[in-house]
Amino acid sequence: MIRRSLVALLLVGAIALTSCGEPYTRPVTTYTVKPGDTVYSIAWRHRMDYRVLARWNKLPADCRIEPGQVLRLTAPAGGTVVTGTLPPRPSTPPRVPAPPPIDRSIAAWSWPADGTASVVRHVATSSQGLLILGTEGAPVRAAAAGRVVYTGSGLRGFGNLLIIKHSNVFLSAYAHNRDVTVKEGEEVALGQTIALMGLGPGQKPALYFEIRYNGTPVDPLAYLPRRAGVGL
Repeated sequence: MIRRSLVALLLVGAIALTSCGEPYTRPVTTYTVKPGDTVYSIAWRHRMDYRVLARWNKLPADCRIEPGQVLRLTAPAGGTVVTGTLPPRPSTPPRVPAPPPIDRSIAAWSWPADGTASVVRHVATSSQGLLILGTEGAPVRAAAAGRVVYTGSGLRGFGNLLIIKHSNVFLSAYAHNRDVTVKEGEEVALGQTIALMGLGPGQKPALYFEIRYNGTPVDPLAYLPRRAGVGL
């Protein structure tokens, strides 16, 4: 009887802890820089704004990092853990979507490749982009003018990836390239060929394309010229 009463009390205590504000303990997350990494690729991998990543880690103005360097991926809190309560769940989703963010320094956007395009959305991660099925070796073009900030295959699931910085808040990414024809640090023009299309999901010729605002994926169709049959 005593043992059963003790078990019951422990269960009641556990229920009380999980039902009142849903307390949790979240360990601080870090990342160890690998050869070939850049601040942009690390921020892309972890869905962060590269400026925030640089600020949290007090990086120099050129965002230089070295292999073996340990970077913080959460806001400094003066300890090894951050405690708090989970935010309340929204009762209803917003009825009117917010207008897409605009940066007037970007003169125009254009389609990065020719082919049949379909919208790809991952609810679990809130990521969204376009999968464009085309021809292997076809040109992949810069969707807007900017500077190449990453080329490489270090991000799992993206194959040979290229990232362009268009402004302080906008980046675009081009995945599954067969060949990249530009280098990191190179300035590229709107519509300039930056890569050749490679093989994507299912070993089919494809380009996966994303636009990110402050590290968050946004709907590319809100920026690209309207194309029949896409996003309808």
